[in-house]
Amino acid sequence: MALLADPDAPTEIAQRMARTLSARLADKSGQGRRFDVKVVSEAFTSGTEDPPTLMRRIMDRGSAENWDIIVALTDLPLHSHGRRLAVNLNHEHGLALLSLPSLGGLRLQTRARRAVEEAVLGLASPQTTGAEGPPRSQPLLGPFINRLAPIHPGQTREKGTDDLRYVVSGPRGYLRVLVGMVRANRPWRLVPGLSKALAAALATGAVATVNSTVWSLAVSLSTPRLVIATVGSVALMIGWLIIDAELWHRSAESSPEARQRARLYNASTVVTVGIGVLVCYVGLVVINWVWALFILNDQAFASVTRTPLDAEEYLTLSWFVASVATVGGALGSGLESDDAIRAAAYSKREQERRHRLQDDHDD
Repeated sequence: MALLADPDAPTEIAQRMARTLSARLADKSGQGRRFDVKVVSEAFTSGTEDPPTLMRRIMDRGSAENWDIIVALTDLPLHSHGRRLAVNLNHEHGLALLSLPSLGGLRLQTRARRAVEEAVLGLASPQTTGAEGPPRSQPLLGPFINRLAPIHPGQTREKGTDDLRYVVSGPRGYLRVLVGMVRANRPWRLVPGLSKALAAALATGAVATVNSTVWSLAVSLSTPRLVIATVGSVALMIGWLIIDAELWHRSAESSPEARQRARLYNASTVVTVGIGVLVCYVGLVVINWVWALFILNDQAFASVTRTPLDAEEYLTLSWFVASVATVGGALGSGLESDDAIRAAAYSKREQERRHRLQDDHDD
């Protein structure tokens, strides 16, 4: 059998999985069977995210290599008839297509391994065909699905490419796919990707920390006002990055499914950028606090604010300066190239998908 994986995260997951997959499958099959597992890293989703088209590509790839079973892994969210696809199956040809975002963002390696194991065992088990409906075998993802509702099997409309489909439905399913997309984007990579913006923020914070007007403002602000300043500066940074780097997705299609996909992609963008900006904000608070400990003079601070410089004042000042510095960082982000921000905010698969959509829109 083969694990056909998109480059980047899916390939990493498949390679880690393959180390123990053969032994686990042989042990769970209970029939003395042997499974030889091969990992193939290939951009099989390039140029399309249509499930029937992807299944045909997987089918052709398997026929060319004479593989008995193929499980394809992608980190693109897949949709079909307005529903979010988790697993596509073709028992006749031994094919399975797994969309990793449908598994969520927590314990992804374990969940992906369980899904692949149960998919392979289901495809390899003897089948019987009823008078109506798809071929029936042992329950494909029974225990796994029961623990991760709401994913439900359903008959499909695309004859010849699949005979069973599992989809993610409901609010919990939407949140699971969203979290999976955000994890695939790896939002922590946004921090080093905003080097110029962070440099501007650090410079702004260093200057603000020694400014007596900022001291007076920080001392006079209540906790609710500091929270408002935090929310406002973070929201400004998120909005500026999305607008300036043109990260907002606009669908060229007017169908309900296209609008649903656009909402999902934009939600993942906001959350991805938001997490990256929050990580930067917390880092600024810590750096400003250390800088304040090193540079501030108790007597000078007390003479201006008439408040002793204790631990609470250090924290309040660092908190307020981080908000001021974040606004400076938003302005500094304009020095970053749009491509650099997109590369930091999106996974390789998502970058390729957006480039393709932009090219189609330009054409």
